[in-house]
Amino acid sequence: MENKLISTSINKAVSYSTYRTLIKGLLVEGKSTGNEQSEALLNYSTLNDKRMDRLDKTLKISAETTNALNQLNDNFTLLVLAEGWCGDAAQILPVLNKIAESSSKIEMKIVCRDENEALMNEFLTNGGKAIPKVILVNHKNEVLDSWGPRPSIATAMVNNYKAANGGLDAEFKKELQIWYNKDKGNNIQQDILQLLVGSEVEVS
Repeated sequence: MENKLISTSINKAVSYSTYRTLIKGLLVEGKSTGNEQSEALLNYSTLNDKRMDRLDKTLKISAETTNALNQLNDNFTLLVLAEGWCGDAAQILPVLNKIAESSSKIEMKIVCRDENEALMNEFLTNGGKAIPKVILVNHKNEVLDSWGPRPSIATAMVNNYKAANGGLDAEFKKELQIWYNKDKGNNIQQDILQLLVGSEVEVS
């Protein structure tokens, strides 16, 4: 899939550092990213900003990930749909940034979901606008694959909890954040490597 929408989205997307600056600037004004503004979303955004600060300092990319990244042939863009209030995005984006920083073959670009409805509608999850959504794009701006809104283990946790309880509650969301903290980005690294390596196999 190569289309104008992907090219346009990549051109207007921002780097991770610009995205972080955008969120911090809005927080100073008492705002969160996105069309909807509320006390709850502002609180989530504030919490997530601190969480991302911590992850930026503490996250480490594994030797296995680094070795696999060094063997990539193609150049890739990780085009990510996100918002500052999203808890999963706050856990995932710092890992994606470390992956991109570890390889000259990978560039990470971010767009806000609510400002990019047409793009979001192309990458729905079970009909919903779940984020973060990572769109894997090659050097020709062709979409190779997509991933998200959560790493594979967290997705299984969510599905199992929904099946048992009919939905997600505050207790589960707390449990999920504890899992993210313990996992330290390892599951995300494994998933993204699988995505990248799988795409290279398809290309060759």
